[in-house]
Amino acid sequence: MNEQNQEPKSLDELAAEADEIETGADAATEEVGEIEALKAERDEFKDRFMRALADAENARKRAERDRREAENYGGSKLARDLLPVYDSLNRALQAISDEQRETAAAFVEGIELTMRELLNVFQKHGIVRVSPEVGDRFDPQMHQAMFEAPLPGTKAGDIIQVSADGFMLHDRLLRPAQVGVSSAPAN
Repeated sequence: MNEQNQEPKSLDELAAEADEIETGADAATEEVGEIEALKAERDEFKDRFMRALADAENARKRAERDRREAENYGGSKLARDLLPVYDSLNRALQAISDEQRETAAAFVEGIELTMRELLNVFQKHGIVRVSPEVGDRFDPQMHQAMFEAPLPGTKAGDIIQVSADGFMLHDRLLRPAQVGVSSAPAN
């Protein structure tokens, strides 16, 4: 029909149309609010998911680092307990005189073979000997000063005696080398 031929609407009809339009607008507003709430919820879930993913990755890296450390350093207590065995064998070898080497050659050879085998086991497990020489500089990270004495012809901080070798387990110090250190000579 044509708008000109239509009869004018009554106030009740106009009020009903206005209510209908208002209800539609309210529904649209509710839908927009509902969409915004769903977007906020989605963003929250996405954030939680990303955090959980990061936590899982951090836990994986931490577990890998712990596994690597246990593999490399798990035997450090046993290794530390074996160092006195090395010290005893080393002292025994140093105490053998030339005469004793001749008369008890097989016995001395047995001690030497035992020492070599112990050093091979150490090497296999990443245990490295720290053997400073007389005249080297004292390094507090690698050496333990057992005494300090003035010695002519040396500088303060020079190693003047090595009492015991030190040992490293991979990149960690198991035992520092025990040394005597020169103090500044008196003038």
